[in-house]
Parts: sequence; C-alpha cells; structure tokens
Amino acid sequence: MKAVRWPRSPKVLLGLGILGFFIVLTVVGPYLAPYNPNSTVFAANLTPSAHHWLGTTSLGQDIFSQLLVGARATMVVALVAGVVATALSVIVGIAAGYLGGRADDGLSLLSNVFLAIPGLPLLIVIDSYLPVSSRSNSFVIGLIIALTGWAWGARVLRAQTMSLRNRDFVEAARIIGERRWRIMLSEIAPNLLPILASSLLFTVLYSIGAYVTLAYIGLTSTSVWNWGTMMYWAQSNNAPLSGEWYWFVPPGVAVALVGTGLALVNFGIDEFINPRLRAAGLSARQRRRSGLPRRPRLGLTPVLSPRPSRATRLARRASTSSELS
Repeated sequence: MKAVRWPRSPKVLLGLGILGFFIVLTVVGPYLAPYNPNSTVFAANLTPSAHHWLGTTSLGQDIFSQLLVGARATMVVALVAGVVATALSVIVGIAAGYLGGRADDGLSLLSNVFLAIPGLPLLIVIDSYLPVSSRSNSFVIGLIIALTGWAWGARVLRAQTMSLRNRDFVEAARIIGERRWRIMLSEIAPNLLPILASSLLFTVLYSIGAYVTLAYIGLTSTSVWNWGTMMYWAQSNNAPLSGEWYWFVPPGVAVALVGTGLALVNFGIDEFINPRLRAAGLSARQRRRSGLPRRPRLGLTPVLSPRPSRATRLARRASTSSELS
C-alpha cells in the first residue's frame, strides 16, 4: 500500500498550528482567565500592565479575561454551524446530483432560495423571533447560522456528484443491487472529501463572521462573552474615540488569526486536489532533486512528477535498445 503523502508546505503547518492553538484555547480558556470577566472591582480604564495584560474596561473589568472566556462561545458557535451546514449541504447536494429529476428540481430550488436571500438580514429576522434565553445558547445560535450557510456548499456538491454518478464504479454498485443511499454515502461521498473539507473550513469562517457581527450589533445576549460582545461594549463606551485600542483590537486580531489559519489549511487541501500545486511546499534542495526550477517563471506553475521506479527505467532502456537494433 502506498503511503499517504502529507503536504509539507510551511503555510499548511502554520495554519494547523494556529487552529490547534485556538481549539486548545476554546477548551482551557475559561480556566486560564486570571479574573472573573464580569468582576468590576478593579479601577476603570487601566492601560495594559503586568497585572492586567490588556487593561480594564470603563467598568473595571479585565479585558484579557474576557478575551479568554469569549473564545469558547465564538469557536463553539463556529464549529456547530460549520458541521451542521456541511451535513445539510452533503444531504441536499449529493441527493440532488445523484437522484436527478423532480428531486433535483425541488432541492435545487430550495438551494437557490437560500442563496438568493441575503444571509445577514435573514439571520437578524430569525434571531429576533428567538426567546431571550435562546439568544445566550451557543448551540441554538450555531444552528440558526447553519440554516443560512449550507446552500453554497450544496450547489458545489451537486455539480460534482453529477460528474460522478455515471462513472464505472457507481454503475457497478448500481448493477449489483446496492441501495441509493448506500451508493451516495459509500461510493460518491468519499470521492468528495477534499471538497467537503474545503466547504467546512469556509463555513466555519462564515459562521465566525456572522456570530461576531450579530454580537457586535447587539442582537445576541450581552451577558455571554464572545469576541463580538467585547467589540460591542467597546463601541458603546466610545473606546475607539478614547484611544483605548487594547479594548477592541485584541478580539479583532483573534478573529483575523482564526480566518488566516483556516485559509492556510485550505491551501493544503488545494495541494491534494490540484497536482500542479504539490510543488509549493518543496525546499530549494528538493526542487533541484525533482528537476524543478528554483524560481519558476511568472505565469507558469511548476508540476512535480513522480520519479519512475527502477523497473520502469529498465523497461525504457530495453525498449530504446530494441528500437536501435
């Protein structure tokens, strides 16, 4: 069995490191917080110092503690929304592409409706009908965001499924009497794993942006700390005008870092999908051994071809010798 060749690009390793850091922060962040984020016993508007790494708010709350505690709610909502939206896109996209006919027409119409409706206004309308207690539940907010983020992935999966449903291995499974749901899950879905992974990453990124936006405009519960709530209170207390950058910059940087990590990991997925990108993570020595230019010309993508085996080289030499004789 041929070993799986993992991407060696520094961008991918950096992206995995960033995501791993924030996942660990999601689990242990509230336990690492030095103070209670709701505590108001400290002096107001303190600048960053050894006791308060990011200073305090206008009410005397520790900003660094709010940042650590807020990581859990932000990441939980993003992961719940990403997983649920990806599952919906798999069910709708693969079913529409494989079944065809009226099922395809109905599911495609449903996807087009959700694509046509703007996501953020729909989120605001749905969130306004939620009870006050549900606005503080991360799982409920994640499910609501998932309802507006699955349609794009479903359209992509539908198109890819239509290109696979007439392949030989699918026809063979159909001839031996496999059920439709088994063909879709066992034969077609495994061939769409790179697309599913890429869709999951961008759905998680969309979910973070949507949740932070809802919290920033005050539509979620302000009693639950997340990075959007931090920016909401900073804006409400005129922190940008007062020069209190340490109040609103850290949550914005955290959101940007998570997005950067997701984008870098997606580069690694592209290396698996597109063979023309597999030379991106090679060092200068590896490029010389592979016969690739150290600095490729602008507009040309270097392609890493596998080195022929010893048996293949001997067969080529024998063929060349026979032709010459």
